[in-house]
Amino acid sequence: MTKGIKQRLVEMVATDLEKIEIELEHHLNPNLELVRQIASHLLFSGGKRLRPLLMIHSARLCGYHDDFEITFSTIFEYLHAATLLHDDVVDEADIRRGKKAAHTKWSAAKVVLTGDFLLARALEIAAKTREPDIISIIAKITRDMSQGEIDQLEKKGKSDLSEHEYLEIIERKTAVLIQGACQSGAILAKAPKEKQEALNQYGFHLGMAFQMADDLLDYTASAKQLGKNPGADMREGKLTLPLIHTLANASPEDKVWIKDAIATTKFDLDQFEKLKQKLVAYKGIEYTENRAQDHVKKAKACLDYFEECPSKEFLCVVADYAIERKV
Repeated sequence: MTKGIKQRLVEMVATDLEKIEIELEHHLNPNLELVRQIASHLLFSGGKRLRPLLMIHSARLCGYHDDFEITFSTIFEYLHAATLLHDDVVDEADIRRGKKAAHTKWSAAKVVLTGDFLLARALEIAAKTREPDIISIIAKITRDMSQGEIDQLEKKGKSDLSEHEYLEIIERKTAVLIQGACQSGAILAKAPKEKQEALNQYGFHLGMAFQMADDLLDYTASAKQLGKNPGADMREGKLTLPLIHTLANASPEDKVWIKDAIATTKFDLDQFEKLKQKLVAYKGIEYTENRAQDHVKKAKACLDYFEECPSKEFLCVVADYAIERKV
């Protein structure tokens, strides 16, 4: 079913995807070839372009008909790529999208500065809209995502992380960018405040669902599907919802075993499989799936405000895809 949804999405936006690729290449335009090489290593390594597409179709849903939405949408891919470059350095991750992470090929300093370049390029394009509200949203996104990463770093290895703390982290790290893409599309279209808020809330719930689904995939997908090693979050000391819920409901004996497993530096495949069994037994997987599905339901409800059209259909299908995907 997932493959069918993915194929359907690609067919719906094939022309847009081609244009986005051209614009991403065109507007990258650094003064230094090295910056282009580092940025391109991640930018053109198979990303789904979800955030640009959400911005484009949010704008069209609000009646926008101007080619500039394609150019404007690159902001959200540049922002996303910048945070991934930074995150991989911070997390010392080896693999991203099935290939070696940028900082394993170039120095961490060069990779971080390339991420900074992408953030600046995003702000430069945002300024061309001459919409103060959009510029404010982009600034808020960069602020919140930075704070989300710092907050997660501060709580790294914390075995008693609460669900509330987790939700605050993923809102800042993931949801705000998707939320901002959707709301900015409505602002670009000069939509009334009611429509802006509807798409703002759609983006929030979609972002939360996407991150929860990602957290599930970290335990349920293969390395080939993920493009990185499964269980990476746990190995990096990051507690996500499946593990948080499991710890909250585990027996004292199992709670001790799980905490010891999280703390160990030598976590082998057998231990990982045993941990996954406990996530199922204590319904950590099921609980996360239900929470994600609830966010999808709420996201789709936000679209009831809009008339039927191809862009509304796309946004509805994206919401379903958020939790039915395998990568």
